[in-house]
Order: sequence, then structure tokens, then C-alpha cells
Amino acid sequence: MAEITRHHTNARMSQIVTHGDMIYLAGQVGSPEADVTQQTKDCLAQIDTLLAEVGSDKTKILQCTIWLADMADFAAMNAIWDAWVPQGHTPARACGEAKLATPDYKVEFLITAVK
Repeated sequence: MAEITRHHTNARMSQIVTHGDMIYLAGQVGSPEADVTQQTKDCLAQIDTLLAEVGSDKTKILQCTIWLADMADFAAMNAIWDAWVPQGHTPARACGEAKLATPDYKVEFLITAVK
């Protein structure tokens, strides 16, 4: 059976969990004082960093779930996403509106990838 490894763990969660070649990232949020454009950039930069830490990259993302605090921000978030995601490697994706941990968060990304 494949080993489960947890990275950046605290009492509540781990930022990265790996099981065999599978990689699960915790929900990534941006700077609370920023607009959705900057928060999206922050999230995607964090995703790049976390995936690199465990030997992967954005071309190996299998699935992405995106929560927006307000669907009115859908186009602004997608403008950043579309420039970041490598064409030919777009993952399965869902996006919906949800109340996030604090009203200051405008977007959150949840990623499943492989090594």
C-alpha cells in the first residue's frame, strides 16, 4: 500500500497530502485585502510552489474546484486562470459560489494532481 505523506501540517489541516502518485492540496486563498484578480494570482502562485515541492507542476493537475464568494467575479478570475493554465493540459474543473472562511476572501482553489 502506498504511503500517505503530509506536508505543512498543523492541528487543523495539511497544505499537501500525497498518497502514491496522487497529490491533494488544501484550499488555497490569496491576500484578504486584495481584489479577486490579485487573490487569484496569489492562489495560482501558491499552487505552483506547493506542486513543485512534491515533484509536480500545473500540467499534472487532474481536477480543480474553484469557489467564488460572488459569481460576478467569474470573468476576472477566468482571465487570470486562462493565462496561467497550460493549453492542452486543462484539468477537469468546477466553479461555484460559496461563502468562504471570511468575507475578505473572494476566491479559493482546491487541487488534485499527480506526480
